[in-house]
Amino acid sequence: MPKITDERRAERRLQIVHAAMKCVSEQGFHKTTMADVIRESGMSAGAVYGYFRNKEELIVAIADKATSLADRTIGTLLEADPLPTLPEMVEHLTTAVTAHEQGEQGDLTRVAVVVWAEAIRDDAVRALVTARFQGIRHRYAELVRAQQRAGRLDPEEDPELVARALFGLMPGFILQRLLIGDIDPGSYARAVRGLLRISETP
Repeated sequence: MPKITDERRAERRLQIVHAAMKCVSEQGFHKTTMADVIRESGMSAGAVYGYFRNKEELIVAIADKATSLADRTIGTLLEADPLPTLPEMVEHLTTAVTAHEQGEQGDLTRVAVVVWAEAIRDDAVRALVTARFQGIRHRYAELVRAQQRAGRLDPEEDPELVARALFGLMPGFILQRLLIGDIDPGSYARAVRGLLRISETP
């Protein structure tokens, strides 16, 4: 029997993670069973259990997948020329996180909330999410420094502190979108632009 390649193993693992994300997006983590994931993935039970022994291992993989999007998106923004304004960056980030509503991995914003809830009660998920969040905050600080170099933000402000406030904009957007439903990336970016104008008023 031919040996499966590392590339194919990675593809099959991702297929399972996407299936789990779809299930979690639709019915939450605790209602999702391994049988649900197996059925959604289209793979055999033996194949799925060959990658993940239980739901706890799956939620860690889901958390890693869900939180890695922000890091990749911030990297894209930092490489953009010309550098987007801060409101444009916020719109880009919120657009990225809402772009997976109907895809094979389900609504990423719903998955994110499930991951946050699990991080509060599960130490393994908490450790992963905390490390990811700290990394994302450092990436936000890079965005702040880039804005300072462009003369758009006060150079005297501490980038790490500003990054903490900037980081908080994303969970705020996600929760308002899911619970109230009257917000979108464009209006959120306009609101941020309005806040910046207020902050610049003597």
